[in-house]
Amino acid sequence: MTTTTHRIHHTPRPTTTDRHEQTRAERTLVTTSAGRRTLSGLRLATGFIFLWAFLDKTFGLGFSTPSAGAWIHGGKPSQGFLMSDAVSGPLKGFFASIASPTTDVLFMAGMLGIGVAVMAGVGLRISAVVGTVLMLLMYLAEWPFAANAASTNPLVDYHIVYALALIVVATLSGGDTWGFGAWWKRLPVVRKAPWLI
Repeated sequence: MTTTTHRIHHTPRPTTTDRHEQTRAERTLVTTSAGRRTLSGLRLATGFIFLWAFLDKTFGLGFSTPSAGAWIHGGKPSQGFLMSDAVSGPLKGFFASIASPTTDVLFMAGMLGIGVAVMAGVGLRISAVVGTVLMLLMYLAEWPFAANAASTNPLVDYHIVYALALIVVATLSGGDTWGFGAWWKRLPVVRKAPWLI
């Protein structure tokens, strides 16, 4: 009788050193300091767009939301948009049907969460996903494909540009320069759940 020994190969779990190497590798995606600063400028500007939308709609600062329409004064940030003439096209009925106090809370939480996270340089992956979904929904609500639509371009408008900016910042680790991204990636919870990066 002969015996055969079998070797079992296990994939080793990444060590702390491996994770630090991964963080360093991500930082080399943008190889010049000018490129990293430019990317951080894009991150800060994009995050501020979302944060400003939250602040203006919450407090009615008078830019796109008058004081009387502020959320704190009973305004309905998402319902006001979803039930307005700005929503057009074949999905108008769908968007009108989902308008509710729940969509107000979800919309405002999204604007605040995306704005703060992106400006801080943390949670960029989830911010990019949530922000892109939000921007695509708003893009479809305004239906830029029809003649005389509010958009000046039937394919690429500011919703698409904002979504792409979020994706670029997340993909290139734009939170590491002028942000808390490098620190965030070292947190044990983030190491265990890389989608939080």
